[in-house]
Amino acid sequence: MPIDFKIKSVSRYENGVTSSSEAGFSSSLRRRLINSTTNLDSPVAIVVDQYGFQNLVHFHNRLVFHLDSVAVSSSIFKTLKIGMVKHGNKSKAWYRQQTISVLIVSAFLILFVLMMLFRKESQERDILVEATPKQKWDSFNYLVQFNPNREFCNGTDIISQIPDSPKSVLFFAHGCNGKAVNFWDRSPECPSCVGLPEERLIVLHALSKRFAVLTISSSQKCWTLGKELAVVKDIIRWWVGKNKLEKLPLVGLGASSGGYFLSVLATKLKFDSITLMIAEGLYEQMEVTERYPPTLFVHMPKDHFRQQKINENMEFLKGKGIDVAEIECLEFALWPHFLADRISGLDKNVSAKLFELFQAKGFVDGNGKMLKDGRATRWKEALKASGISLPDNSLTNHIQEELNLAFAYHEMTSLEADKIFTWFESHFT
Repeated sequence: MPIDFKIKSVSRYENGVTSSSEAGFSSSLRRRLINSTTNLDSPVAIVVDQYGFQNLVHFHNRLVFHLDSVAVSSSIFKTLKIGMVKHGNKSKAWYRQQTISVLIVSAFLILFVLMMLFRKESQERDILVEATPKQKWDSFNYLVQFNPNREFCNGTDIISQIPDSPKSVLFFAHGCNGKAVNFWDRSPECPSCVGLPEERLIVLHALSKRFAVLTISSSQKCWTLGKELAVVKDIIRWWVGKNKLEKLPLVGLGASSGGYFLSVLATKLKFDSITLMIAEGLYEQMEVTERYPPTLFVHMPKDHFRQQKINENMEFLKGKGIDVAEIECLEFALWPHFLADRISGLDKNVSAKLFELFQAKGFVDGNGKMLKDGRATRWKEALKASGISLPDNSLTNHIQEELNLAFAYHEMTSLEADKIFTWFESHFT
């Protein structure tokens, strides 16, 4: 049975000492507390009205309520059962619970808004970053070094490298006018190797991911779809068997002509997945079954015709139950040190002079973007007339490739290598 009491006085309780100091209490609050009626039930109950509760919470000090000579310290508030002085007023525990709930919800909403703002800024920033080369020509120096092995088989040039503990075999098929030597830096093991910037970077990326890399030169300017299919199929099988890599997943990447060739080769040789780069494949000319490998299309949407064909072929393959995906590669602006960042042997001083030349000749717009594909830009003539000397005249091919890449119409690219290798790895069986 509850017993009613009246609050006779209010004092402060700090460090074990009870003080009658009124500091921090308004006179009206003190009057409202004193002589208020409350009751003590099990274990103890202290009743204060809404106004008093709000002020007590604000002070952050221990208080002592004297109830008919019985002092109850606020240090035991956690054991108190709070009632109401009059109808309609809420208890201290109720307000405490509501305050905590409001604070939690408010904190969550603030955090959510901040996350949305950060995500928006991050996405906008990622669009710019993804369209700009992140890696330099020497980005993999601390991870892996070229150490290729060159062979000749069936009249074809074969250059390969196997990293320690390989986890997959990757076959590269170059584009028209390409060769296996384009993928590897010049070295004592391969004195005629060229090391074009995009080809070499994607090979280095593969080696750093522990992919055994196999590059083969086509017999003619571009790949052919007759006898050469059987020749390459036999070379891949021979090379894999010779190096005891039969148990590893086999994947392929073909660019342009190499992409068309690989799309057909995948019907003759089992691949775990393939990537067709700047190529839509030749699916209208062959029979495709559900056993065809998962296919990733890496393309440049500025080439509208090829984009349309890729969209059609993706729908066709999906209809066969084949996993497909695409990566779009966009144009980006040049900057003074761009060519030095991407091409081994080209210093920043020469790179900056070339950038100034491109600006002066109107090859780039005010933002540094190429106005035409590198092949259609008369930059080589401008270079000869400028008096700018390259350390090696063969670097014109490297510069040409990077200008093509920046314009983003039709060129081999290493810029999306992370996504490409994630695709390969996600389809290992």
